[in-house]
Amino acid sequence: PALSIHVYTQREVHGTVGSPVTLSCSFWSSEWISEDISITWHFQAEGSRDSISIFHYAKGQPYIDDVGNFKERMEWVGNPRRKDGSIVIHNLDYNDNGTFTCDVKNPP
Repeated sequence: PALSIHVYTQREVHGTVGSPVTLSCSFWSSEWISEDISITWHFQAEGSRDSISIFHYAKGQPYIDDVGNFKERMEWVGNPRRKDGSIVIHNLDYNDNGTFTCDVKNPP
């Protein structure tokens, strides 16, 4: 048997070039939050068909993309125990325009 996790994000987020922006991701599960919880953020650039992984949280540790457009500009501000998987992107750039997706998995 499997149970769903409800993931909530903002439909649209606007930011100013050069400033930080918080991408909020909260979730709800009727089950306890496992030590094996994982949170992954994906980015699909505007006009692109491909999505790339830019952030991953697993085994209690954040793993921030160390290559690509978001290198050294991303900060983990979430707390899975509070059902929060949010990140901050610093120093926004025009190339950051696109779709960000938060994916949460809470294995039994």
